Amino acid sequence: MTRRKLLSFVGLGALLASTGAAWATISRSRNPYYQGPVSDHFNGLVFSDGRPVTKGLADVLRWQTGKREREAFPLAYQAPPQDKPPTRVDGIRIVHLGHASFLYQVAGLNLLIDPVYSLRASPFSFIGPKRVNAPGVAFADLPKIDAVLITHNHYDHLDIETLALLHARDQPRMIMPLGNDAIVRARIPDARAEAHDWNDRLALSDTVAVTLVPSYHWSARGAFDRRMALWCSYILEAPTTKIFHIGDTGYHDGSLYAELGGRHGPFDLAVLPIGAYEPRWFMSDNHMNPDEAVKVMLALGASQAIGHHWGTFQLTDEGVERPPEALKVALAEAGLPEERFRPMRPGLSWSA
Repeated sequence: MTRRKLLSFVGLGALLASTGAAWATISRSRNPYYQGPVSDHFNGLVFSDGRPVTKGLADVLRWQTGKREREAFPLAYQAPPQDKPPTRVDGIRIVHLGHASFLYQVAGLNLLIDPVYSLRASPFSFIGPKRVNAPGVAFADLPKIDAVLITHNHYDHLDIETLALLHARDQPRMIMPLGNDAIVRARIPDARAEAHDWNDRLALSDTVAVTLVPSYHWSARGAFDRRMALWCSYILEAPTTKIFHIGDTGYHDGSLYAELGGRHGPFDLAVLPIGAYEPRWFMSDNHMNPDEAVKVMLALGASQAIGHHWGTFQLTDEGVERPPEALKVALAEAGLPEERFRPMRPGLSWSA
């Protein structure tokens, strides 16, 4: 067995051994995070985005132990200098912190989306995907945070230790989809955590609101809690700007984003994942590639887009530079200028 395959087995074992929030003995007959009424996307036990579940543990093993065309990340991948954000912003300023983490400064509010400051996107500190560049803003340079938005509970999006640090420092409001509040409170009992359903619209101030909307994805902190907490995207409405933010999603047939674009669009900006997509036979259900991200931008009616979910943690098989290269090709094939959709690196910002 090669060292790479051995590490794959070790990493897989770590995942299966951890169920997050100390749920290791939970039976699949009970949801430990959420007990609520049955709906069109909750059957009393698990959540669904309407698509059939087509991949299971056997597919994970096939991917991890079979012949792979994996291009390893470098140990370090240079990023722009760390940003030093202002205390408050009257308009809109968005800084990429790395992977799927962002600082949004909107109409006087400071928001974080999926903040991950840990060295690894993992339930453990000693194994799992390790970051290859520093966060785009040092934790000490973050302004006082008013609210944190969590899209779902995967370790590269819900970093409980970062949330604990933020709670100790700022006591921010923490907004997340159904069930995820139980995960947060298991570690931070007095967190200001609140959980909401798809299509719930929440006021963050007199002028800023967010709406939770569906995405094509799933959830799990381990092997026994799959799809037991909800996942979402966010629509952020400010006085002069409307933004669609996706943490993770597959493309499927694209109908979801055509529907959301028709219902809520057009948007001034779409913040879209462009990485963690190879091999396609395994990843396409839940992670879109750059070509599909361009289609989502157009379906949403977004004037501009920025791409994230690449270049910090290696979760899949494509190399660190492949997402921006593929995005450049996809834009050219669609007849769109490169400045319409920027692949975002940690420390870079967008303003309006």
